[in-house]
Amino acid sequence: MTVLSHTVMESLSLLSTLFVFSLGLGVIFLLIVFVMDRRQRHDAILRNYPVVGHMRYLLSALGEFFRQYFFAADRDELPFNRAERNWVGSAAHNADLTVAFGSTRYIKETGTPIFVNCPYPVLEGDIESTPPVVIGPDCAHPYLATSLFNISGMSYGALSTPAVLALSKGAKMAGCWMNTGEGGLSPHHLAGGADIVFQIGTAKYGVRSADGLMDDDRLREIAALPQVRMFEIKLSQGAKPGKGGILPGVKVTPEIAAIRGIPVGQDSNSPNRHPEINSNDDLLAFIARVKRVTGKPVGIKAVLGAYGWFDDLMAKVAARGGGPDFFTLDSGDGGTGAAPMALMDNVGLPIHESLPLARDILQRHGLAVRIPIVASGKLITPAEVAWALCAGATFVNSARGFMFALGCIQSLKCNKNTCPTGITTHDRRLQMGLNPEDKAVRVASYCQNLRHDVEVIAHSCGVPHPRRLKRFHVRLVGPDGKSRPLSELYPSQDPADAGPAAATSGGFI
Repeated sequence: MTVLSHTVMESLSLLSTLFVFSLGLGVIFLLIVFVMDRRQRHDAILRNYPVVGHMRYLLSALGEFFRQYFFAADRDELPFNRAERNWVGSAAHNADLTVAFGSTRYIKETGTPIFVNCPYPVLEGDIESTPPVVIGPDCAHPYLATSLFNISGMSYGALSTPAVLALSKGAKMAGCWMNTGEGGLSPHHLAGGADIVFQIGTAKYGVRSADGLMDDDRLREIAALPQVRMFEIKLSQGAKPGKGGILPGVKVTPEIAAIRGIPVGQDSNSPNRHPEINSNDDLLAFIARVKRVTGKPVGIKAVLGAYGWFDDLMAKVAARGGGPDFFTLDSGDGGTGAAPMALMDNVGLPIHESLPLARDILQRHGLAVRIPIVASGKLITPAEVAWALCAGATFVNSARGFMFALGCIQSLKCNKNTCPTGITTHDRRLQMGLNPEDKAVRVASYCQNLRHDVEVIAHSCGVPHPRRLKRFHVRLVGPDGKSRPLSELYPSQDPADAGPAAATSGGFI
């Protein structure tokens, strides 16, 4: 008993000594910080409030994480609120998508879409499958696009290996296409078996010559791959109009550098536009060149700000023939891995304004059927996708919606290589949490559930499938709290957009 007591006393004495030693080190550390804070001259807070002033920066850094859990309401946050993220999460997990008691959405908020339900909705026996659309029917290898909802451009480099692989596998399961983004084509894009849209960015990554221009031979090699169905020439994107892609050097691994044709570890900054495209005539010639080399449909991607150029471009296409086989319209509030705030916040028209405008230009030149619009930019829920179809889109692309399906928690660290979910980082330790096999199922489930709920909206509006939705099927809430038909806010030359005064013929319009 005495030996045990002696051992306990020795242990307590040792712990006491360690505690005093640690306390002493802590005091010395705080004294050093105090002196350094007092002596530095670049930060007034730390000079006036040494040591404790550091709490301000710590709390500020943690605020963005705590806010979404403890302080923000369901509909408060940007760029996406909790209600939107939760819907995507539930759809990705094939969980119950119903809600109880009542909506948490404030429906009098300006811009809220309100779909006009038909008194005679479509019966289950009268429902029609959403018809596929042939893109580039005059090409040697046209593409039969079966999904109205698809994966938008996200580059390998901006995304991790397991993220790209999960998206590829999920796209194959869901029957939708996957856009490569401007970073080129990787083996991980192809591994899942998905249909691929190869994006040609301003730096020509993946089809780049030594002088930074397009190499026709490399383009021909890409086009020879059966999975590569279409090509998209990127003029601009909504998150940074007038600025090329930005990939920080910390994310430029040897594999990514080899795919892009750039040095390892150096920042990848794409030109702000294609050097060889200086006018609409140059653009049409470039489109024709890509078509001639590939034999596959070729489209363009842009965000509209000034739109006279687009009107002129379509006038030339109507007069000469040729031109793009599709037009991907990005929104001024689109997302990206890295962009200057000045561009992300304030440049480019949002999709809710530019989509009806673009559709009307195509309609005016008789090209609305030949050149389908692919809309993108914050369209991640069924209501937003259904609105886009009403406004004139034929397809909708999403990037961030599929990132949420992969497990994104909106930590806003896409440009830091420290993404906690492994989606936008090349840190192998952080990538361990992203299982491509599991996440692929979630990607497919999100796509399938979203398409299903868009169909539910369409059937409620009295049409047998979503492609029959027109502008008169949706109203937008104005600043006075009253809603107005989209067909009134944006009058169309297409008589079908105005619609009948009331639904007839069993609700089929």
